[in-house]
Amino acid sequence: MVLRVFVLKNSGKEATEMKYIDLGTLGKINASAIALGCMRISGKEKKDVESLISAALECGINFFDHADIYGGGQSEEIFGEAFCGKRDEVIIQSKCGIRKGFFDFSKEHIISSAEGSLRRLKTDYLDVLLLHRPDTLMEPEEVAEAFCALEKSGKVRFFGVSNQNPAQMALLQKYMPQKIVANQLQFSLAHTGMIDCGLTVNMKHDNSVNRDGGALEYCRLNGITIQAWSPVMYGFFGGVFIGSPKYPELNRELERRANEKGVSPSAVAVAWIMRHPAKIQTIIGTTNPFRVRDYATAADITLTREEWYSLYKAAGNILP
Repeated sequence: MVLRVFVLKNSGKEATEMKYIDLGTLGKINASAIALGCMRISGKEKKDVESLISAALECGINFFDHADIYGGGQSEEIFGEAFCGKRDEVIIQSKCGIRKGFFDFSKEHIISSAEGSLRRLKTDYLDVLLLHRPDTLMEPEEVAEAFCALEKSGKVRFFGVSNQNPAQMALLQKYMPQKIVANQLQFSLAHTGMIDCGLTVNMKHDNSVNRDGGALEYCRLNGITIQAWSPVMYGFFGGVFIGSPKYPELNRELERRANEKGVSPSAVAVAWIMRHPAKIQTIIGTTNPFRVRDYATAADITLTREEWYSLYKAAGNILP
């Protein structure tokens, strides 16, 4: 599905068409291919968050990603105060399971966390609830009980995970009557481990190390939507690679492609993620309305295979 929304590009004349994906391949969640991550909105003025939400909606972004720990809960609170649109026209996702110094997938914590998010977001239900980081003490039967209770009460519609490998998802799915709809994973031009090992199979090279058990292929096989977090960052919150002296060749290539297509390098970096046939949803984390509109122009361009691989190689990766 394509919805025309009016977002001025650099020329000031063209409009962007946001792309949409079937989250979890259920035919029930029509989510924008670009989502707004709300981790950094804590401490912002209500009017500024209102402007941010409005910019996202104007761009056709209907998906807002939260977590109970973002800003110690303040990110959800300010969003709940600032959002004044129609609830059934947006998709609100939150995450739970991280506590100070440990992870907690107990039934009690999952339910209390979801209920806390509902209060702070001022909504009766979450569209999607994700388990934030793997808890090695997880008892999948207990997680399933929590999910069933939240679903039965109407407090959560769909469920997923974040930062999990295939075996962890399979273990959880064995006990869940609901389908895992999403797995949120770090992915960007400067963090390509998800695809590296698939391109350098059976080679004696760092890129051939399978670090996640084949999460990309598992999610594609099982209709689980991958949500890419930190799409313009390198390392574990190491910094933004756009304009960074650490990535000179990548930035030259981004600038070249951006100039060819009349968009920004940031938009090209997002378009690179969106080009993958896995239909990866990109979670942008900006708090600047202008930047939201800038990222949204990524939906207007489709990179060729040659362009996609040239960017991949410019990031320092090899092809066998």
